[in-house]
Amino acid sequence: MPTSQTFLDGLKKRLVLLDDVRFKPMMGEYLMYYRGKYVATVCDERLLVKPMEYVKEMLDGMPMEIPYAGAKPCYRVTKLDDAEFLLELFDTLYENLPAPKKKK
Repeated sequence: MPTSQTFLDGLKKRLVLLDDVRFKPMMGEYLMYYRGKYVATVCDERLLVKPMEYVKEMLDGMPMEIPYAGAKPCYRVTKLDDAEFLLELFDTLYENLPAPKKKK
């Protein structure tokens, strides 16, 4: 089931403390970019983050789920109503992820 516009709009409202957030549509789902870096996937009305070392402790206890057939498991972010947590999570991701590759 693709992510609904209602879910995406609600997620955008919860990310009010974050600046420069974009969602890029991708085959009925969305890639989330924060300050130009890909940080999460919105798939089947779930916010999913790759299990990277620097966020494992923050996401401890959250379920691991597969976004789509053949994909690796990701953390499902369940604290969607905690704006401070979301700010800390995405700031941590932004600080640790490499800069996007420049297109030729």
